[in-house]
Amino acid sequence: MVRRTIEERGISDARVLDAMRTVERERFIGADQGAAAYEDHPLPIGAGQTISQPYVVAAMAEAATIESDDRVLEVGTGSGYGAAVLAQLAAEVTTVERIPELAARARHALAAVHIHNVEVCDGDGTLGWPPGAPFDAIVVTAATPTVPPALLEQLGTGAHLVIPVGPRGHQRLLCLRRQGNGVEQEDLGAVSFVPLIGNR
Repeated sequence: MVRRTIEERGISDARVLDAMRTVERERFIGADQGAAAYEDHPLPIGAGQTISQPYVVAAMAEAATIESDDRVLEVGTGSGYGAAVLAQLAAEVTTVERIPELAARARHALAAVHIHNVEVCDGDGTLGWPPGAPFDAIVVTAATPTVPPALLEQLGTGAHLVIPVGPRGHQRLLCLRRQGNGVEQEDLGAVSFVPLIGNR
């Protein structure tokens, strides 16, 4: 899967490719979906949510430019698959999930594959996670009309925020980098994500 659906489509970061090879996607989906585990498309995980397609997980991880000693915030835990990939790249991952059922399942799935550098937190991801700020990278796995201010405030200097922005059918994956008092923005292309829900 990695060579055909990820590497051949332009993902070149060796650490990201290794992370995608290491994390077994089938461990984060239902047993009845096992045959589709390595197909490059989203899959339903319950509660109206999906597990992202592998290529998009890899593209977001690469854009975040995560170093081995970084502390990363993920907004939208879902199945825990994205957090598991980020955990291969970073020292610590904090992931926030608003649906308690999904948060509990993600904790179980991560423990089952012996990933111990991820903390799954129940909460409103649009508020980020102030106790852990600032973060060296923030990855958001649901689309928002505009970038939540709290996420920019919790972004460390030189850090990247990777986030889908826009209404369904017109979403763009943006990579924002904090530089001193300003923010640089790069458009990484069209995407399709479930909506980000929360106070902000």
